[in-house]
Amino acid sequence: PKGQAGIELGLERVRQVLEAMGLSSRLPFPVVTIGGTNGKGSSVAMLEAVLVAAGHRVGSYTSPHLQHYNERVHLDGQPATDEQLMRGFEQVEAARGAVPLTYFEFGTLAALAVFVEAGIDVAILEVGLGGRLDAVNVIDADAVLITNVALDHVEWLGADHESIGREKAGILRRNQWAVLAESDPPHSVLEHARSLGLRPWRRGYDFDIRRGQDGWAWIGHGGRYDLPMPALAGGHQLDNAAGVVMLLEGLREALPWTLDHLREGLRSVRHPGRLQCLMHGGVPVWIDVAHNPAGVEALAHALAEHAWAGRTLAVFSALADKDAVGMARQLADVVDAWYVAGLEGPRGRKASELAALLEQAGLPVAGAWTSPSMAYNAAWGDARGALPSGGATVTGCDGLQEASDRAADRLLVFGSFLCVADILDHIHPSQPGA
Repeated sequence: PKGQAGIELGLERVRQVLEAMGLSSRLPFPVVTIGGTNGKGSSVAMLEAVLVAAGHRVGSYTSPHLQHYNERVHLDGQPATDEQLMRGFEQVEAARGAVPLTYFEFGTLAALAVFVEAGIDVAILEVGLGGRLDAVNVIDADAVLITNVALDHVEWLGADHESIGREKAGILRRNQWAVLAESDPPHSVLEHARSLGLRPWRRGYDFDIRRGQDGWAWIGHGGRYDLPMPALAGGHQLDNAAGVVMLLEGLREALPWTLDHLREGLRSVRHPGRLQCLMHGGVPVWIDVAHNPAGVEALAHALAEHAWAGRTLAVFSALADKDAVGMARQLADVVDAWYVAGLEGPRGRKASELAALLEQAGLPVAGAWTSPSMAYNAAWGDARGALPSGGATVTGCDGLQEASDRAADRLLVFGSFLCVADILDHIHPSQPGA
C-alpha cells in the first residue's frame, strides 16, 4: 500500500477514508478497544480465546507483529490469509484517493475491512500508541479496557503518568462499559471518565482477585469465579485476566458465555513472545517483548517465581528512545552476563552505545554485536558449552518449570519487539498462521 511510514497522530484523515469505505465510527458489530501501556496484547489474546470458546465469530487487531504481518489480524483466533488482507488493502487504497495514510493507519482500516467482509460477531482492537489520537480510536467502542499506565513513548504522550493517562483515557466514550485494570490509575483517567458521566469498573473497588496455589479466584460484579491459571506464563497475567473477566461481564448480554467457556479460554490462550519458552539444542530460551521499565519489572517478577541454579545470559537490545538502563536495572540481580545487540532504523541504537550505557551502570557486559541474532549466537554458544554435544533443534517447552529442570544455563531475550522478531526468525522460522 502507498502512503507514509512514520507516526502521525490524528484522526481526521483516517475518518475521511473510513467514510469513503462506506463505514462509520459505529461498526455493524460490537467493538471492544483495549488500551494501556503494558498487557494489551495478552488481554486481547485472553478475551479472544474466551469468546471463540463461546462460539462467537471474533476479529482481533493487534500490533506490532513478530514474524508475519498476518499476526496482526485474526479471525476466530487464526491469522487472516494473505488473500483476505489484500482485499482489505485494496479497499483502503481505492477509497483513500489522495489522502496520505501512515503504515499503521492503512493497516487499521484494512483490518476493519477484513472484519466487515467476514461478518464477525465482535471486533477486539488494540490501541497502537496512546489512545486519544490513535487510528483505532476512529471507532466508537462499546466496551473499553485500560490495562495500566506507565512511562513509555514519552516523546509522543508526555513525560509523566498524568499526561500519558490523559492520552490513554481518550478511548473512553459516554454510556460505555469501561474497565480499569489497575487500582490506582492516574487522576487524569478518572477525571476524563467523570467528564463523560462515566463510572469505570475499577480493580480493587469493583472487582479483584485472590491468588491460590493451583488457580485463582475472580471476585466482583458477577460474584466469585474459581479459575485456572492462564496458559500465559507469569503472575502478572492474572492482572490482565482480572480486567478481561470484568470486560466479559459487560459483554455477556450481547455475547453470551459461561464459566466453562471462560475456563477453556484461559487454558487455551496463546500469545507468542510473552514469556515464551523454547528449548534450543538443550538450552532453555525465554523470550519476552518487554520494552519499558514497567514491562521488565513484570518480567523480573515472573522469573523470580522459578529458582535458577545456573547462569542467566541476557540477549538485549533497545531502541534509542527507550530507557535501556532503567530496563536493565530491573534484572540486575537476575542476569549474569549481557549480550548487547544493535538495532537498525531511524530509532535504532548502536550496540557500542548500548554496551557503554550498561557498563556505566555497573552491569557485566559480555560483548556487543551488530544484530540480535549475532548476539544470540554468542550467548547460545556460551550456554551450550556446558552441555553434551548434540543436535540444535528448537522445540517448545510446557512451561518455565520444565525449562528450569532441564539445563544449567538459560538465555533471556528481551528489550524490543525488533530484537525478539529477529531472533525468532533466526531460530524458529514459521509460516503465516503457524
